[in-house]
Amino acid sequence: MKNETSITNFYLLPFSGETRSKPFITAFFFLIYVVGVLINSSIITVICLEVQLHKPMYLFICNLSIVDILFTSVTVPKLLHMLLSGNHIVSSAQCYTQLSFFVTVGAAEEILLFIMAYDRYVAICDPLHYHRILSYRNCSLITIGIWAVAFLNSVIFVTSILNMSSCHFHIIHQFYCDPKSLTKTTCTTSQLFIVVNFIEILMLAFIPLMCTFISYFQIFSVISKMKTRESRKKSFSTCSSHITIITIYYGAAVIGKGLPVTPAIGANTDRGRYHSGGCRQSCR
Repeated sequence: MKNETSITNFYLLPFSGETRSKPFITAFFFLIYVVGVLINSSIITVICLEVQLHKPMYLFICNLSIVDILFTSVTVPKLLHMLLSGNHIVSSAQCYTQLSFFVTVGAAEEILLFIMAYDRYVAICDPLHYHRILSYRNCSLITIGIWAVAFLNSVIFVTSILNMSSCHFHIIHQFYCDPKSLTKTTCTTSQLFIVVNFIEILMLAFIPLMCTFISYFQIFSVISKMKTRESRKKSFSTCSSHITIITIYYGAAVIGKGLPVTPAIGANTDRGRYHSGGCRQSCR
């Protein structure tokens, strides 16, 4: 007989069970969320209102700001609700909806980072054809394509997780429903999920990253051949911020993939409270 249960709710354990630190954590995340939304909203507003910024690179920066707003809006408000209400129960519908938005935005960001690298490649290595290759029409189609691919990837990825059998284990040691934690709640790993996960990593992580490396290799080759120091400095300055973003993004992704999903500090206390209370029944 299979040890499987139809899970209708999940229980999120993001932080320690100690209540003394929760007001500080709540205020900290609220401040970070508000500041992040305001900064990115300001960037979007300036780019939309300033005609001189209606260029391919700024269109992609505008989309990157939208991605940042969506990323935080998908995860932080629910965390604040949990901290303020003390209710850590999330329905499976809410959990998988959050996951689908999270995967969509994540895929869009990965593709955007590669497209921004390609933009710098064309601007520095093939400047005479820049406006033809990255015309307004082409950039609009690229942007639509990015979000369409990201949405399609999310539908396929979430469907592959839903295809797996759920176990009795429905505690998620995270403050949101992320793919790694959700797969820990399943009894079996389906072949569909393995294939989808492999294709996603290959198409949306490995290949874009390799293409980004190749683009910057060509960029640095061209910059190194420039005659004046001023021209080299000016060309490199247009790429430095993007290089920093890529380093932080993929560095965090590698660390996140490598770290095991372990109970949060104080999680054992919450686990005991969870199993001894009514939540154990309501989460099934």
